Amino acid sequence: MENSIGQIPSPTQRRWRKVAYGGMQPGFDDNHTDNTFLQEMVMNANVVKRDMLKVMLDSVSISQYLCIVALVVLVWTHTLNSTITHNFLLILDVTLLASGFFILLLTAKMLSFTLLINYLIKISFFTTSLYVLSPIYHTLTRSISSDSIWALTTSLIILHLFLHNYSGSTIKAPGALEIKPTLTSNISLNASIVASLLIASRLPSRVLVFAVILFSLQVFLFAPLVTYCLKKYSVRLHLFFSLVLMVMTLSCVYCLHKLMFVFLLGVLSFVNLVCPYWLIRIQEYKFEINGPWDEAKLCFNITD
Repeated sequence: MENSIGQIPSPTQRRWRKVAYGGMQPGFDDNHTDNTFLQEMVMNANVVKRDMLKVMLDSVSISQYLCIVALVVLVWTHTLNSTITHNFLLILDVTLLASGFFILLLTAKMLSFTLLINYLIKISFFTTSLYVLSPIYHTLTRSISSDSIWALTTSLIILHLFLHNYSGSTIKAPGALEIKPTLTSNISLNASIVASLLIASRLPSRVLVFAVILFSLQVFLFAPLVTYCLKKYSVRLHLFFSLVLMVMTLSCVYCLHKLMFVFLLGVLSFVNLVCPYWLIRIQEYKFEINGPWDEAKLCFNITD
């Protein structure tokens, strides 16, 4: 190969060309390359240089949803301890529903009256079905011990957070393109619904079951849509809402349990400070080479 590289084509010899396919070229070995072969080599052409502040702002969406789930767990805890009544929960459900529609009306650019009526009809049908099925949910896990319920609910919430789509919403935003949700986002949503049903089945009355499930599904289904529309409308408004939500969540957790407050504060600090710094630092070790050759791609699992 060294002899081939050093060859200088004579005037009567055909010049070597870079061809991906076509076999051997006359007068050259099959593995021949000349001194122009590596001129088109580019290093780290597709590596994105990230800014620390930009990464920190992007991580706010993760912290925001962590606080939303923490507030749901707080409501579950207070309901199980009988410190929240069904009247308070029903008022909270109506308030959240009205607030969500107000934000959609404020942020959506293509929200028509017909689409709004369609949303109201679907929510009415959904609420009525949930109220009819609440007696079934009330006795769903009567034969299962409470320890198993708590362990399974905790596992499902962790699975929900691990697989959740933090960059978008499972429900299509008004005026957005039709995008099919991924498998992981569907698993995450189903895990949150099952966790809500497990918690609701431990409540003493059917009205509480209906109120808690309605509250949980409103949050897990519509909160990502509302926050997504809010972020698209105004980044500053999104950051302000996230900051208020974090402060409110930390205050509520502090009143409930000091150790959980320290844990949640550590998680939020890790997500917003440590992870962006970590991502910026590991970019120094990114090494990518592109050139005039066919880049190999694995079509199998290298660990098999």
